[in-house]
Amino acid sequence: MNDQALQRLSRQIGEQLTQRQATVTAAESCTGGWIAKVFTDISGSSAWFERGFVTYSNEAKQQLVGVQAGTLAQYGAVSEQTVQEMANGARKAAGADYAIAVSGIAGPDGGTPEKPVGSVWFAIAGPAQRTVTQLQVFKGDRDAVRRQSVGFALQTLLDEFLTN
Repeated sequence: MNDQALQRLSRQIGEQLTQRQATVTAAESCTGGWIAKVFTDISGSSAWFERGFVTYSNEAKQQLVGVQAGTLAQYGAVSEQTVQEMANGARKAAGADYAIAVSGIAGPDGGTPEKPVGSVWFAIAGPAQRTVTQLQVFKGDRDAVRRQSVGFALQTLLDEFLTN
């Protein structure tokens, strides 16, 4: 996925959120603020992008978006449970209607047999306490894994919550 495709997705999200008079936030670990960057590349995004949280460390996940220490200890930072807490915590902290959370292993090292390099968990939280989670395992170098993660997160928000 190239920059133009990411900008197209971001514009579509902005249009849908504007129509709904809704906002989005992001809690990002392995993407390091790339989702926030793609959103803020769009002129006028301040009307629908509330704020972003770069929660790269476990401490940041706890302090900024309320991930429980027990969740991190039991399941790890790259887990369904952690991204669910990240998304719900970010949505609450930002007062946003929707939240995207991403945590993964971009590489080139850090992987294990259970969680290989390229493993990325996603959670999208929306109204009515609805949260969608998904694990993806991407191929490629660090940049490719991160870029694919941003694209997947944006497309999932569109498909699961904003396109009806």
